[in-house]
Amino acid sequence: MFLGLDTREFGTTVNVKGIMGQFLGSLGRKGKTWRKPRAVLVALATTLGIALCARSNMAAPATAGVGPDGPARDSVARDLPGLGNADPTPQARPAGADDPALLPGAPGSMQPLREWHLVMGKHWQINGPRGEDPALTDAREGTRGACPAGMVSVSGKMKVHALMDEMQLQACTKWIDHKWPERCADYDRDKWLAMSKDLPTQNINVCMDRFEYPNRKGEYPIIMVSWYEARDACKTEGKRLCSEDEWTYACEGEEATPYPNGYSREASECINDRPWKKFDDVALMGRTTPRAMAELDRLWQGVPSGTRAACKSKAGVYDLTGNIDEWTKSSIAGERPSVLKGGYWGPVRTRCRPATKAHDESHMFYQQGFRCCADPPK
Repeated sequence: MFLGLDTREFGTTVNVKGIMGQFLGSLGRKGKTWRKPRAVLVALATTLGIALCARSNMAAPATAGVGPDGPARDSVARDLPGLGNADPTPQARPAGADDPALLPGAPGSMQPLREWHLVMGKHWQINGPRGEDPALTDAREGTRGACPAGMVSVSGKMKVHALMDEMQLQACTKWIDHKWPERCADYDRDKWLAMSKDLPTQNINVCMDRFEYPNRKGEYPIIMVSWYEARDACKTEGKRLCSEDEWTYACEGEEATPYPNGYSREASECINDRPWKKFDDVALMGRTTPRAMAELDRLWQGVPSGTRAACKSKAGVYDLTGNIDEWTKSSIAGERPSVLKGGYWGPVRTRCRPATKAHDESHMFYQQGFRCCADPPK
């Protein structure tokens, strides 16, 4: 279930850099700058990417551990159709809450600051007021189109390149951290548009949940969900997991912006760059236990879905980067299907293009959730 990985990030670009670095003889050496190799990479990538334009991300090996990146009047989501009917009684302290490990003064103990409850007996969600009626949200947002209630109509032409994120970083004008996982505060829009104007495109047409599951403004997202469980939850609602490409396009739009809100990484907009906290993987392994709940509460730095009005893509989808990681299905034939997109609240890439492919379909973690997609009505 759990990998002994520091999930701050294990990125696709690093995997690619390592492979290409063997030929360039210039990567992975301490004390060396990446600027010249990066320029060579981009030159090669521009040529190769257009030739290999069928995909938006370089395929990661399908072997475990290799790949990128390695978040009402009653309480929320009592009867989530996709995750089954949860106990209607809030479970801030589930059965066994007198676990000695949680008692004040016990080694590593910490009393939860928030009230949590289990959904379907295995996923966690913070208690809170019931979210906004999707009909009200749909009417205000005006982005539903012909899609089912609570969803956004997303369509257009997605730019295609095997190393899009590498290309985008060449347009960075203000770095937060130049070392991997690179974080850029501002990009030069004019430079990026000039660089990307001749890239090939592919059509995207999909209905996507406006918010993270359970897809209601003001509700906390469900976490500790595996890829299999996310897939099945969407299927029960008559939906499916979003493909990696669908998710990416909903985030970046036709300009292929680095962030859903454009070219700047503003701390006041999306939930990211919060301090990383070392996690206790042993505590999290018993995911329904009081000890796991206490550890989730200690680690949690997210917010209810839709809290940040500015963290919205041009298509009208909220919280695509930051807050929590989201499960999607790989768009690359033959690749392991479990792909995480968007990053979470921590100091990681949290851009539209990067993806996490280090975890298999059974993996679940403290910052992982999902949202659903559906095919547009015929």
